[in-house]
Amino acid sequence: MPTVTPRLLAVHAHPDDESSKGAATYAYYVHRGAEVMVVSCTGGERGDILNEGLEARAMAERDLPGLRRLEMDAAARVLGIRHRWLGYVDSGMPTEDGSLPPNSFAAIPLEISAEPLVRVIREFRPQVLLTYDENGGYPHPDHIRCHRVSMAAYEWAADPGRYPATGDAWQISKLYYDRIFNAKRMASVFEQVRIDDPQSPLLEHFEGMMERFGEQPDLATTHVPAGDFFEARDDALRSHASQVSPDSSFFFWPNDLQRTAWPYEDFQLIDSKVETSMPENDLFAGIQDEPVRSAEHGDHEHGDHEHGNEAAE
Repeated sequence: MPTVTPRLLAVHAHPDDESSKGAATYAYYVHRGAEVMVVSCTGGERGDILNEGLEARAMAERDLPGLRRLEMDAAARVLGIRHRWLGYVDSGMPTEDGSLPPNSFAAIPLEISAEPLVRVIREFRPQVLLTYDENGGYPHPDHIRCHRVSMAAYEWAADPGRYPATGDAWQISKLYYDRIFNAKRMASVFEQVRIDDPQSPLLEHFEGMMERFGEQPDLATTHVPAGDFFEARDDALRSHASQVSPDSSFFFWPNDLQRTAWPYEDFQLIDSKVETSMPENDLFAGIQDEPVRSAEHGDHEHGDHEHGNEAAE
């Protein structure tokens, strides 16, 4: 049985989401020889400038969407990943009456917005798909729509009757939700800070985080040992300088402390077409000993396609 190349596809709502939600995992799998692709559903056009000391402020005020594309390209280079823009416009937060801007990502019918992602799946042929849960990680309209589009594309990419012009059907083997911010991780890091430095000013920050995450159930099934790549994660996040300031809370926790307390990024297995056992420490568990199957044409390895930072429409 031939060995197949591991391929992971992560679908995110906006540029910078990929760096705060799974970047160490992407770098870890690239280091292991996997192909990793991130899809950004929107360009983050309705974002704000969140870094008062932004060096490229003049460009941000003139052309924030253009700057965010440059930032995403820099983050992709840091992580060694491939990247695709799905091509939709940021919806922003809803108005008081719940309405959304016309033709924004969350306002477009699912049957339309899922088609470009189906095309990406059929071209890239990942065995693993990562996305958000039904709440989007947090209830931004684009995050919730990212979940819905991902779920639809996961199913529809395997159906040869759906979007036949987008290529041969492809069955993804495993589907995961992001569970990186979770109570067990917070409690472990909090306890390590308390042991290492009982007077640390970080303890007050952690107490607030514990209040936020402490009531959440533990849903993670898979703990990826990505601790050696926390620096790559942080460098990728810093690439999104318009969205992340140097004193952001993302950088409060020393990486050595994190590696001691919780050297993982965590995910929840939602669906699997291969046999695996819980808990996992590998998103590809159960896949490497299985042939990768096209939903329409049986077993075969696809030829390499370089997509780069191109739109998928």
